[in-house]
Amino acid sequence: MGNRLSQIATRTGDDGTTGLGDGSRTRKDSLRVTALGDVDELNSTIGLLLTEPMPDALRDAFIDIQHDLFDLGGELCIPGYENVSDAQVARLDELLERHNATLPRLQEFILPGGSRAAAIAHIARTVCRRAERAVVSLGAEETVRPACRQYLNRLSDLLFVLSRVLNRADGGSDVLWQQGRNKPG
Repeated sequence: MGNRLSQIATRTGDDGTTGLGDGSRTRKDSLRVTALGDVDELNSTIGLLLTEPMPDALRDAFIDIQHDLFDLGGELCIPGYENVSDAQVARLDELLERHNATLPRLQEFILPGGSRAAAIAHIARTVCRRAERAVVSLGAEETVRPACRQYLNRLSDLLFVLSRVLNRADGGSDVLWQQGRNKPG
């Protein structure tokens, strides 16, 4: 991981391949690159979320998550490399438990929305689920350590909970689904 990019436009990908962290090349539409791209998109979505006002404790948690996602991307871009720890998954479990305990019990499904920050957290949750599916697909073809899947699974749950926390931090609440709202009489 000591190599740093000094040249961005290398033109080596013009043939539809990209370089992995171990120096090998693979197709840009491979399962590994798809998983990497989805994790990168998730990290970028969290970066967008961090432009919104939020309590410092949540900001710190999201920054830690961004670093974890970079670790996950590093593991995915180097076949056989181990970079995501069980402790990172456990930290998400702890955050999930701590923040969920502050919320009222759900009596109904909620719609993605509320404050802008909560809505972005919901988008991040859906991107996280896609990244998780991509990692599962990759794992069906190549070895992927359980910690990678576990991290994304916990993170999507945490993003759901934190979207609810962000709504409350903004002075609002969950947007509740109303069954049959648009059905005729």
